[in-house]
Amino acid sequence: MVARSMHRLNQVLSALATLALPFATSTAALAGTSTIGRTWPIAEPDALSEIEGQAARVPDMTKAFGPRERWSAMKAAALGVSHADRSRTVVPFYTLDQDIRLPEGKLLYAKGYSFNPLAYVSLPQRLIVVHPRELDWALRTARPADFILLASGSPGDADAITLGERHGRALFLLEERVKARLGLTVAPVIVAQHGQKLVLTEVDVVEVYGAKAARKAPQ
Repeated sequence: MVARSMHRLNQVLSALATLALPFATSTAALAGTSTIGRTWPIAEPDALSEIEGQAARVPDMTKAFGPRERWSAMKAAALGVSHADRSRTVVPFYTLDQDIRLPEGKLLYAKGYSFNPLAYVSLPQRLIVVHPRELDWALRTARPADFILLASGSPGDADAITLGERHGRALFLLEERVKARLGLTVAPVIVAQHGQKLVLTEVDVVEVYGAKAARKAPQ
């Protein structure tokens, strides 16, 4: 019986020693790894590979809707060409077109109330508005956080998506409502916040193209 008890004790001690191995602090224990039990290879595909595969299978929209330059959603607002350096300020007042009420019905702000959004929020990035032919200048001028907006260009100009892919930078279309809100008339123009106003800095195309090339630029 004593022999059986000693044998059982040795088994228990061996089991405890085995369980303690992962917690040992010796160099050998930290450096080594072991596999306990059966293992199987991972059957699921890599998540990134799945995303890349799905992106590669995006249907060609031109078959259904025609060339992108004909899409109404790709139509940008038109602007003239800036022929002088000029700066002016705009206060983008917003006027409510309906009453604003609390859930219980109490009137908070009445229709017709006007306020300046820049009194409450800031615009940390600049807006650089150009025609497609001035994009190289915009890319040289823009800071990493700035937004580049494209006004409508000439026939044959590449669309904003194509240009963005070509230059590796997100480009945006100038919408009519933004044009009207900021009072834009010409490009290139840089829009930046100063205090509670927006400063619009119109840039002479001579500085963009050079004097000789500017004379050939569309008016």
